[in-house]
Amino acid sequence: MQYVQLKESLKDFTVFSLNDIRRIDNTFHRRRLNEWQDKGYIKKVVKGYYIFSDLELNENVLFEIANRIYSPSYISFEMGLFYYHLIPESVYGITSASSRRTYKFKTPIAEFNYKTIKPELFFGYDIIRYDNKYFKIASPEKAVLDYFYINSHLKKESDFASLRINKDMFSEQIGTKRLHAFLKRFGQKTLKNRMNSFLEFLSAERRI
Repeated sequence: MQYVQLKESLKDFTVFSLNDIRRIDNTFHRRRLNEWQDKGYIKKVVKGYYIFSDLELNENVLFEIANRIYSPSYISFEMGLFYYHLIPESVYGITSASSRRTYKFKTPIAEFNYKTIKPELFFGYDIIRYDNKYFKIASPEKAVLDYFYINSHLKKESDFASLRINKDMFSEQIGTKRLHAFLKRFGQKTLKNRMNSFLEFLSAERRI
């Protein structure tokens, strides 16, 4: 297979693997990938996954790549909070929830961080479509719960204040009924107590 044939065959792929290529050409040899990397045609993201060098990187593309290179996973935690404008600071690295073990990839295009959640907690994500493609990201409510689930040290008012949550955006983005329905599925009394304290903190802050 020539490079021009590969690019045409995989023109709809944001990120592709050796297996994707072999579905098109089962005689394909992986040394061609090394040749094309040396020529600057493609870039390796992580072992087994590649992008075309002229791919325009943006948030949507990076989110889709994050979903693909470590599956199953969905965008959540700090990146989810930032995506919904719940926190003011940009986030270093793409943070995701996965039912697999905690893992980190430092790649030429971004750092991808995956944190483990129990398989039964792998829910509450939305599918966002863009340019006939899609990525999975936690709903606002699930991003908040995932963040508190992982960061069990968040207990006191000073901890909550340090998050610098945008209270107006929180009120606009978070559905209280949905938040509590999701919280019930976690089945953790300590998480429930911490979330209730956090919600009381935000309510008090809004009254000031």
